[in-house]
Amino acid sequence: MSRTRDYDIVLWGATGFTGRYVAEYLAERYGDTDLNWAIAGRSSERLKDVRDRLVEINRASAGIDVLTGDAFDPASLDAIAERTEVVCSCVGPYAEYGSNLVEACIERGTDYCDLTGEIHWMRRMIDLHHEEALDEEVRIVHGCGFDSVPSDLGTLLVQNYANEQFDTSCSSVDTYVSTSASSMSGGTYASITGTYDAMSGDSDARRAVRSPYSLAPEGERTGPDDGVQLRPAYDDVVGQWTAPFVFAIINEKVVRRSNALLGYPWGRDFRYREVTPTGPGPTGALEATVTSFASALFGGAMSISPLRALVSRFVHPNPGEGPSRDAVEDNSFEVWLVGTGRGPGSDGEFTVEGRIAADRHLGYGATPWMVGEAAVCLARGETDTPLPGGVLTPATGVGAPLADRLRDAGMTISVNRRSPPDRRRAR
Repeated sequence: MSRTRDYDIVLWGATGFTGRYVAEYLAERYGDTDLNWAIAGRSSERLKDVRDRLVEINRASAGIDVLTGDAFDPASLDAIAERTEVVCSCVGPYAEYGSNLVEACIERGTDYCDLTGEIHWMRRMIDLHHEEALDEEVRIVHGCGFDSVPSDLGTLLVQNYANEQFDTSCSSVDTYVSTSASSMSGGTYASITGTYDAMSGDSDARRAVRSPYSLAPEGERTGPDDGVQLRPAYDDVVGQWTAPFVFAIINEKVVRRSNALLGYPWGRDFRYREVTPTGPGPTGALEATVTSFASALFGGAMSISPLRALVSRFVHPNPGEGPSRDAVEDNSFEVWLVGTGRGPGSDGEFTVEGRIAADRHLGYGATPWMVGEAAVCLARGETDTPLPGGVLTPATGVGAPLADRLRDAGMTISVNRRSPPDRRRAR
């Protein structure tokens, strides 16, 4: 690998709950390779503790450098950004701690990836920096964890397959997310709370979160989709009942931005949605109803400032806390994408099925794989998208090479033709 800077990757926030898992993944997978990376954060002592843990995983980690900086000190962030090809940021809430780092990376010509799902902040970064990052050919890639790699990369792979096999794209993609995960870290909860706080006092933030196309380029923020599913619904595509999926409000917008940034290769009428399948029959209907009610109850409580403060005080995990290691390793998830379209001539309707899955917690087991490999792709120039820079998505900032690396890491990623569904199953 040709290098012009001290490091290929600097992992910013390596002492945080998720950051530690990302550091451990990089040490285990790349500790004995030519990848030159460092860990960074506020406290050199805590970073050295992290490095000690990495040495237990791979003795080569003893040579990892420790860099210090402060999210509110632009000069310290400039000093870090100018030494590395890529900054991989795990420090959230990003609306509070992330803006100066993005600016530093653009100023220093440094690619960047993160784990944010904070729509209002992503929209602000797009409005402030997309054109500048595009001009400077700097890739600012948001959403490189479970939000929103499986959804965004999965849709790209399904559409690539459709174009290869049928010479046209899918007019719609329906995504079904099943997971055994039920807990989150303090940092994830803080990001959720920060989004609701922003919505309470900022009409622009409310519009960004609520509009289905808020992440699309300016002047392109309309389309056929009218928002996330809020109620239980029977789904003819899979013959099951479905309920709202908590991260659909993020992932759906990201996929639509990808379509727009790529120049609408999937069509301006392309539709995308994301839900949780709950099964057929009365049992599936009951679970969909309960899940929908719980989702509405949580959203309602978080929308009211006193109730949000009450939840924050007594229920949420503290910063740095999260699921146990056993819970991270004993969890699993499956993302199932079903794309439908109509072939040219007399070929008729076709269906493409994609699957992304792993036997690990979606947030703290598989997410380190996703953001870690996204950073490696950027550092090694393994991207196949037409955009040289900008405020991008996983599909437009990295693209299909990320799928190859995730397969090598142990994640299941497949795409194939699917037989037409049997829509006569009992409801």
